[in-house]
Amino acid sequence: MAANVYASATDGGSGGDSAATRSGTGVRTAGATIDCPDVGTKLTSVPEQARGEVDKELALLDEQIAKAYQQLSEAAQQMQQDPGFADNAIVNPLKEKRGATLERIAIAIDRVGDRPEGLEALAACTVQDGNQAPTQGEGQDGGAGEQPGQEQGQAGQEQGNGQGQGANGGQAGNGPVAADFADIKSVQPNVNDPRPQGDASRGSFATSCGVNENGLFNSDNIIAAPGVTNGAHHFHDYVGNQANNAFASDQDLANAETSCDDQGDKSSYYWPVVRLQNGTQEQDAQKPGGGIEGNAGEIVTPKQVTLTFLGNAREKVTAMPRLLRIITGDAKSFVNGPANANASWSCTGFEDRQLKDKYPLCPQGSDVVRTFKFQSCWDGRNIDSANHRTHVAFADAAGNCPSGFRPIPQLVQRIVYDIDAPSLQDGGRTTPLFAVDSFPEQLHKPGTDHGDFINIFDEDLMGEMVDCINDGRKCGAGADGGQNPGPDEEPKEPTKSPEAPQEEPTKAPEAPQEEPTKAPEAPQEEPTKTPDAPQNGNGGGKPGDQGDDGDDGDDGKGGAAKPPADKPEPEPEPGDASTAPGGARPEVKATASADGGNAAEQGGGSKSDGDQDTDGLGDSQAVGQATSAAPAPSVPSRTEPQAVGEGGLADTGAQLWPAAAGAVLVIAGFVVLRRVRRSHM
Repeated sequence: MAANVYASATDGGSGGDSAATRSGTGVRTAGATIDCPDVGTKLTSVPEQARGEVDKELALLDEQIAKAYQQLSEAAQQMQQDPGFADNAIVNPLKEKRGATLERIAIAIDRVGDRPEGLEALAACTVQDGNQAPTQGEGQDGGAGEQPGQEQGQAGQEQGNGQGQGANGGQAGNGPVAADFADIKSVQPNVNDPRPQGDASRGSFATSCGVNENGLFNSDNIIAAPGVTNGAHHFHDYVGNQANNAFASDQDLANAETSCDDQGDKSSYYWPVVRLQNGTQEQDAQKPGGGIEGNAGEIVTPKQVTLTFLGNAREKVTAMPRLLRIITGDAKSFVNGPANANASWSCTGFEDRQLKDKYPLCPQGSDVVRTFKFQSCWDGRNIDSANHRTHVAFADAAGNCPSGFRPIPQLVQRIVYDIDAPSLQDGGRTTPLFAVDSFPEQLHKPGTDHGDFINIFDEDLMGEMVDCINDGRKCGAGADGGQNPGPDEEPKEPTKSPEAPQEEPTKAPEAPQEEPTKAPEAPQEEPTKTPDAPQNGNGGGKPGDQGDDGDDGDDGKGGAAKPPADKPEPEPEPGDASTAPGGARPEVKATASADGGNAAEQGGGSKSDGDQDTDGLGDSQAVGQATSAAPAPSVPSRTEPQAVGEGGLADTGAQLWPAAAGAVLVIAGFVVLRRVRRSHM
C-alpha cells in the first residue's frame, strides 16, 4: 500500500500498470484532463429572477465535468488500446449533457429577459495533456481579462520541466507534479506596488479571526453555487462567520457566531484547504469534495492568518456595502487560462518575490505563504454579479479604479503554513508534496488558488475601518500593536531566529517587587474576545513570519499549528481600534440575491428531472465538520492578569514570606519596647 500512497511526481510511466490507484479513491493517473468552456464567466448579465435557477445549472455543469474527469482518469488502459475511446465514451456523452443543461439556462433567462446567444457553442469539451496548461487564449478566455492587475509571472518555470510527463502524480493521482514547484531563491524580486500620492488613503485595518482551529470545512460555495451541496468540489477552510454553507440565508449569516476577536466582524473568509500528500485518510476521504474527487491527504491547519484591509494609492476609500461578495482568483485557471488568476505563493523572508503558477520550495527555517489581494474597486450599486466578477475590479498599476468604480478597502489575506520543502527527487516519499484542493480536472495546479469573502461587518465597525484607513492610522483587533510595516512603510528584516521561536520572559524571578504594578482587575482591554477565540501574535519563529512584504500590512495574526497542535503561543496586546464615527455610505441600488435556495433542495437540487445521473456525484450532503485535525490547544483565560508571569501561589508565597516575617518581628519589637517603658514608669 505504501508504494501506491506515496505517488511519485517524477514517474513518467505511460501505461495503465504505472497508474496505480491512490489512497483508495479509485482515481488513476492518466496524464490528461478535461477542458470545457467556462460558461459562468461568459454569463455577464443574468436577470435577478433567473439567478437561482441559473446558478444551479452552472453547478450541474461542474458536476458533469467532475464525473467525466473521473471516468477519464480511470480509463488510461482503454485509451491506450483505443485512441477513440475518450471521445466516444466520455467527451461526446459529456457534450450531450452539457447541451441539455445550456438549453435550460437559455430558457430560464429567456423567461424573464433576453435569450442569450451562442450558449450552444460552449457544449463541446476536449481532452488535454494534464501536464501542459493551455496557452492564453486557448481553451477559455472566459470573456475575462478586463480585470487589471492580473499579470501572471512565469518565474521559476524551468524548475522541474520534463518531469511527471506521463502521470499526474499526487496522492490521488491528479497532481501535483514536480514541475508545479519552484525554488523561491531562484525567483527575482517582482513585487511592485503603486506609491501613495496626493489624497491617498494610507492607513490599514486588521481583523483577527483565527486559523480555523474550530475545524469548519465543507465543499460548498455559497457565492458561486448557492443552494447546491458540494458546489465547490473541493474543501474550504472557513474563518469568521461560522454558519457558511450552501443553504445559509443572509439572515443566517447575520445571526451566526464569529471566530473574529471583534464580534462586530461576522464576515466570511474562506479558501481551499492545503493538504500534504502523505497518505493520511481524512474524514472526507470517501466523500464528494474530498477523496472521491481527488482531494486527498492531510489537511494542514494554517500557522498564521492575517486579514488586513488597505487603502487606495490615489484617493480615499468608501465603505463596502453589507453582504458584498468578492471572489479573487480563478479555481479553473488551469483550463481557463490566466486571465482571472490571482494566486500568489512565496516564503517568509522572501515575500518581495511572488510565484503565480508554482508552489514555492522554501529554504529551511522559512514557511510557505499564500497571499490573496482582493479587488478594491466597486461599481457603487451591486453586491454581486452574474459571473461574480463584474461588480468589482482591480485598480490599475497606478492605483486608479476603472471609470464608474470607486475605491473600497482592499482585503489582503496572508496565510502561513509550516510546511517543509518536498523531496522532488523521490516524488515526495521522503518529504511529502503539498497542494491546494481543486476541482478534480484542475489537477491541483498552484495557479488555481483563490479566495472568497462576504462582508458582514457591523455598520459602525465598517465606518471605523474607513475612517482609520482614510486618516492614515493603523487600527483593528488584529493590528498587532504596530509590529508590521504599513502600506507605505519600508519592511524590516526579520530578526527572530528560527531556533528560538519562543521569546523567554524578561522578568527575573528575583524581582517580585514589580508584580503588584498591574491590577488583576485589568485584563488588557479585550472584552470582545470569545472564550475560544484564536491567539494573536507570531505562531512560529521562522524568518519573516510577521510579514516582510510591506504592502500586505500584516496584522501578525497567529494561531494553532498544523495538527497535531503545538503548545499555544504568547499573545501580544491588540492595537487600539478607531472609534471615529462611520462615514457616509453609498446607496446600493441593485443587489443580487444572497439566498442560495431552500433546505428542501439539499438532496442534490441541482439536477432536473430530465438529466439524472446514476453516479451520485454531488448528491451527498455537505460534509460539514469533516476533519482529522487535532483540536487546538486550550487558550489560557483572557482575564488572567498578564503580570502574573509563570509563578503560582506557591511561588508568590515563597517570594513574600521574608517580608511578612520581618513585619511580625517589627511589631513584636514595638510591643516589647512599650512594655519595658511602662515597667520603668
